[in-house]
Amino acid sequence: MTNLRTAVLAALAIAAVPLAVLAALSAAGALAPGLAVLGSVPIAAIALMLGAAWDGDVERLREALKQAALGKVLAPRPHLPALARLYDDIDQLGRFISERTMLLQRLLKSDEAIVERLPDPVIVLSADRAIRRANQAARAAFGREINSVLRHPDLRAALDHALQSGSTQIVELALRVPVERDVSATVLSLDPPLADGGKILIVLSDRSRERAVERMRTDFIANASHELRTPLASLIGFIGTLQGPAADDPPAQARFLAIMQEQAERMNRLIDDLLSLSRIEISEHQTPSDSVSLGDLLSSLAEAFGPRVTARGQKLDALIDADLPDVLGDEDQLAQLFQNLLDNAVKYGREGGSIRLLATRPPGGEERYPLEPGVMVSVTDDGTGIAREHIPRLTERFYRVDKGRSRSVGGTGLGLAIVKHVLARHRGRLWIDSGDGKGACFTVWLPLN
Repeated sequence: MTNLRTAVLAALAIAAVPLAVLAALSAAGALAPGLAVLGSVPIAAIALMLGAAWDGDVERLREALKQAALGKVLAPRPHLPALARLYDDIDQLGRFISERTMLLQRLLKSDEAIVERLPDPVIVLSADRAIRRANQAARAAFGREINSVLRHPDLRAALDHALQSGSTQIVELALRVPVERDVSATVLSLDPPLADGGKILIVLSDRSRERAVERMRTDFIANASHELRTPLASLIGFIGTLQGPAADDPPAQARFLAIMQEQAERMNRLIDDLLSLSRIEISEHQTPSDSVSLGDLLSSLAEAFGPRVTARGQKLDALIDADLPDVLGDEDQLAQLFQNLLDNAVKYGREGGSIRLLATRPPGGEERYPLEPGVMVSVTDDGTGIAREHIPRLTERFYRVDKGRSRSVGGTGLGLAIVKHVLARHRGRLWIDSGDGKGACFTVWLPLN
């Protein structure tokens, strides 16, 4: 709205010269005083109109300038020609700002899309270490544990050095959460900072697969050479016997060939378990994303074990909740996990005894279970049990409580190691409850998501 005081002042400025001329002419006698007064009236009226128009146009220009800063001019066009031309310049400036703003927004969106779709986890921090951005790969790899990763002492030291020196830092990290993995972290100090205040860029390249392959190769050579030595020596000895003293002894040949078949099957089982364990270790750092119906899986396994259980005179009680929720996991690996636990229960349980498979939600009030939603699966047998001093080492590779018995029932010493690594990939937990003569209970907890 036009300001009256401003309009009056503008009118006075406009009318000052004409009124002064009239006054001078009247004083010099060149113009009658009455005519001078009469002439001053229209001059004052015109000046007041021009002052009001000037003030209104100036207000329009001020509003146009405000709108130009936002990139779009919507204020009415001034009436005075000079101010109208200035308005046109402001409008052009507003259009230019609008175009530049739109271009900047497209560039920012493009930048965000590129960072979001990068295959490696990328985290952007402000100068005070607050997280400005984490791409999809970072969220998938670390989830709610991103802050725990950023608190790693070696990474914190790299962040300090990058901020102080402005140079790129590369540091190797051994992370324990949310799963064990080896990560190469590249830390870059951004100067100037990003539009959102990002000052530090962290790129986390997972090296777990490469390190796992190297460890797998080393472990396979060491373990395989140790475990295969005995059956290979037996095969070589029996082959020599069959070629020599037993060449014409059919009963001895039948007996030796049966032993050789047993040793060959033992080597085959060992190699299968080693390869299976190696495959699991390679993918251990990759969290599964498929939905698995645990109830259906366990029911199928219980049915498949029926003939073996019957052959030993045992009884398998499968107590599976009808509303057992699905879990995120790798169905084949979970099947192998529970198959190994059931296999141990059949092998080491009492002949003619009973085995219980229980699948339900964890009972409330027990501190051993995590607070987040999950399911509990336990496999219990009534065998001779396991002495407590052996329990902490049961998931080690090739660790056996009774080596002779383990080998006699076809054990490779890798079943529980496979269980441990499958659970590590699924972020699950394992508890073993047992004692001499008390049977054994293996309890697995798996998160729902």
